[in-house]
Amino acid sequence: MTYSRKLIALAALTFSSLLCLPGVSFAANLPSGVDVVVTKTPIDSSLPQFESVTLALAHITQSSNKKPSNQKDDSTIIYITSGVYRERVVVKQNNVRFIGEERDSTVIVFNRYAGQAIAEGSTEKWGTRRTATFEIVGSNVTLENLTVKNDFDYPANELKDDSDPTKVSGEQAVALKTDVLSDKVFLNNVALWSYQDTLYLKGDRAYIKGGIVAGHIDFIFGEGTALFDDVTILSRTRYATDNNMEYTGYVTAPSTNIHRPFGLTFFNCRLEREDGVPNFSVALGRPWHPTTTFPDGRYADPYAVGKATFISTYMDSHISKERWTSMGGTAPDGTKRYFNPLTEARFSEFDSSGKGAPASPLQHNALTSENAKFYTPQAILRGWFPPL
Repeated sequence: MTYSRKLIALAALTFSSLLCLPGVSFAANLPSGVDVVVTKTPIDSSLPQFESVTLALAHITQSSNKKPSNQKDDSTIIYITSGVYRERVVVKQNNVRFIGEERDSTVIVFNRYAGQAIAEGSTEKWGTRRTATFEIVGSNVTLENLTVKNDFDYPANELKDDSDPTKVSGEQAVALKTDVLSDKVFLNNVALWSYQDTLYLKGDRAYIKGGIVAGHIDFIFGEGTALFDDVTILSRTRYATDNNMEYTGYVTAPSTNIHRPFGLTFFNCRLEREDGVPNFSVALGRPWHPTTTFPDGRYADPYAVGKATFISTYMDSHISKERWTSMGGTAPDGTKRYFNPLTEARFSEFDSSGKGAPASPLQHNALTSENAKFYTPQAILRGWFPPL
């Protein structure tokens, strides 16, 4: 959806004019450098104000105002006051910084799942890649003190009998996605909530500092290079009644290209669980080989040799002693095959702690202390590091 310049200006003018009404004026206490405000209730500020993040982004796209070239941080800063903003946000711009008033009370939420029809009566589905509540296409994009949710009700659907006509398939529902063209994405104290496929890292470099990533099946996945620093990784409860379920979840499903030296790296993180997640029921990861079109057919990408590494990470007892497991994919002849996590992926850990730290000797894949020294922020992020 696009917005005309007149419509954007009218939205800002109409919203700001509410300040003139009795009882609608609020003192603003904004961080320095803010350019645009997103708020459910008008605040006492001369800055442009909008009721949605999408309108704020449209405004900065059409605005001719530029920050001084000598200013240290040339990012456009969008400040979001506490509230629930139900919208799907797509950030195509570069150099944008979103700052929430408070993480848990500043919520951007949408409801879309992979198997959902794009319109009533349509046979076309959204697919996983188009379900993200917050999608980042641009580079140098920062999110701070925000919660991003995809509130597709996975538990309610999982509890339905298979014969129930209202039960849906394609339950993947992404909260945040970095697109293939994005780079230098910084998530600082951000909470991401969904169930299956919460965080889709398809872009290049991302740094995730603090905050929470919550889900159960493959909930951190993709081909991107990402450093997780002091993040709580929360495994969520499953409601399926299948007693033969070997795993209730998988923390990662990387599809890292073989030519990328780093994939998903976790430093000083905490692998926690919701009540109801059984002991030893969650694998650290499995190798995702996305079905890809090649000149000789469409099959699992042989160049996707997923990489995930956990260093100095606390693991609660829900983490399986058999750390890694296989994942299916399509062979060139059209049959299904499974990829071995020990020989067809790059999985490892070092200096794990907690009740879930003891691992099966057959699947430990432990780094030596010498090898662990190579996993520095400078190496993983190739010299880029966001200002803290």
